[in-house]
Amino acid sequence: MGHVETPESDISGPVGLRRLPRPRSTAPRNRATALEQLWRAPTAQRDLTDHARPGRRAGRWGTPLTVLTETVGMAVPAWAVLSARGQPVALPTAAIAALVWAGVRAVRGRCTTGPTRSAAGAAGVLGDWLVFVGLLAVAWAVAGDAVDPTAALVAAVPGGAVAVVVTSAVRRRARATHRRPALRVLVVGDASGVDTVAGALDPRTQKEGYAVVAAVPVGAAEPEHELPLTGRLGADGADDDVSTVLAGAYAYDVDLVLVAPGPLLCGDRLRRLGWGLHDGGIALCVLSALSGIATSRVHPASVAGMTLLHVTPPLRRGPQPALKTVLDRSGAVFGLVLLAPLLLAVALGVRLSSRGPVFHRQIRHGRHDRPFTMWKFRTMVVDAESRKAELTGANEVDGPLFKMRRDPRVTAIGRALRRTSIDELPQLFNVLRGDMSLVGPRPPLPEEAADYDDRERRRLAVKPGLTGLWQVSGRSDLSWQESVALDLWYVDNWSVSTDVNLLARTVRAVTDGRGAY
Repeated sequence: MGHVETPESDISGPVGLRRLPRPRSTAPRNRATALEQLWRAPTAQRDLTDHARPGRRAGRWGTPLTVLTETVGMAVPAWAVLSARGQPVALPTAAIAALVWAGVRAVRGRCTTGPTRSAAGAAGVLGDWLVFVGLLAVAWAVAGDAVDPTAALVAAVPGGAVAVVVTSAVRRRARATHRRPALRVLVVGDASGVDTVAGALDPRTQKEGYAVVAAVPVGAAEPEHELPLTGRLGADGADDDVSTVLAGAYAYDVDLVLVAPGPLLCGDRLRRLGWGLHDGGIALCVLSALSGIATSRVHPASVAGMTLLHVTPPLRRGPQPALKTVLDRSGAVFGLVLLAPLLLAVALGVRLSSRGPVFHRQIRHGRHDRPFTMWKFRTMVVDAESRKAELTGANEVDGPLFKMRRDPRVTAIGRALRRTSIDELPQLFNVLRGDMSLVGPRPPLPEEAADYDDRERRRLAVKPGLTGLWQVSGRSDLSWQESVALDLWYVDNWSVSTDVNLLARTVRAVTDGRGAY
């Protein structure tokens, strides 16, 4: 039997219509009839007058206004262009084109504000516009010669430009005002599942737009995370699972119920819970046991009534690795030529500021654990390696790494070079030689690689990089396990587009300088 506690209330007990308590009955119940009634209609109903949240009103009006602006932006210029070119049905054609454009944008998820919303920048608008032009071509083939195709194509261009402007303005406003509300999530699952979700969706560490506001644990165990518990589901399937979860969802005005399946919540019980949530107007999301896998590698399929997730292997061979090699070598050549004056100036500064060589050479381990010589500008005193042992107790990071914020071995110019990551630029020679890539995990020292376990050693399945997820995510401020998790994600999910995105984000991370010491 589900047990529900509504917030800011002394009421405790099973919840029925509009969250009012209903009496328990000890009389025998017809289970089949009760479940059929639960499937037909939820026993709890949303009270739309309670728990209003700031920003929702703006969100409701923002999307219709955007749709109207884009539709008018397609219709008016199209009518003007078609009329100027003497097309006989300019107005009806422009109106139909505007409606088709609005339909394309809606079908591709550009007009939603809920959990399935799809952000669209200029690239998204271009994709939508190409689909729109394809539909116009089909319509022209059906309608015959009523409209000149060249005139129709020209007439569709201003509407696409208007959509780019509108979309860019909406995105800028969202970033500037931070008014995009996070999706409020109610977690349902056993105690370990609730803790897993609550930890992963901690607002201090994730920016995915999800906020866990409450939980409904399954079974008697208590979650470790301090979350409001709106109810509890029994170890065995109960007739009021749906009403218990719906009551908590309505009480906290959630956008999404996230279920962490387990031995106590799976199969038919989970299926019936899904029926009740959808009938109650609440979106359902089910946590997968897969982790660290990009969605582009997961393809659902239905086989014999079972839902299967096909996982494609990581990219190791084919055109993308070949293209990555070309981009690495050409990028290294371009970088060395472009940055030659800076490299010469830094080399002169290092040589004159302290005794010792300009470059610091270290043996690092690369792909498949192969050693190679890595080049950097020297940022420490000459005898830095011999003094490392006496500083071991001052190590400020966990794992096999050694890092100190105030390392006494670092020279004055070395601190500036480290903060700006300029000391890493000579590794462009390593990229040109093929020892490293522009993007990838950081190459470990031999003693670090020797301490790797099987999980950590998977970092060496790809070439190490000049930059990577570690640099755009906090660098030395990250714990060892956080760094390993980021590197493993990259190893399994990299693509050329991911590399380009990380290179662009590196510029911002280097400018910010956080975590660099």
